[in-house]
Amino acid sequence: MIESASNLAQYIIAHFFAKNEEINNLKLQKLLYYCQAWHLALHEKPLFEDRIEAWVHGPVVPNVFREYKSFRWSPVKANGLYNPNPEAKSHIDEILAAYGHFSSWDLERLTHNDAPWKEARGGLPPDVPSNNVISHESMKNFYRQQ
Repeated sequence: MIESASNLAQYIIAHFFAKNEEINNLKLQKLLYYCQAWHLALHEKPLFEDRIEAWVHGPVVPNVFREYKSFRWSPVKANGLYNPNPEAKSHIDEILAAYGHFSSWDLERLTHNDAPWKEARGGLPPDVPSNNVISHESMKNFYRQQ
């Protein structure tokens, strides 16, 4: 069953809240990206249906970004509580264990070094806005090789 990125965002935010740690929208976006990318690489199917775009500060799920945009750079608060299906929960927990300790800026730098973001940007300078989609195929191929 494919999840919605909005629901998964609620789960990720609640995870940080339970650990008494903060998460901002920038970090949330990068964690959603890694959840999707690794799910494509490991399971050959998307974790969620929402598109990911190659924005200036890295990969972004636009509808989730808009949900938490009002928080700006401050910590976000969940607007609900969601419990994903067991397979999705296990996968997300693994991604959070691997990437959750990084700062939002560290995650931005990591994604900027990865081929899927670069390819989707198509040679645009890093500070030029873009809403180019990062393809499932590029994420799957890149992370499968890692």
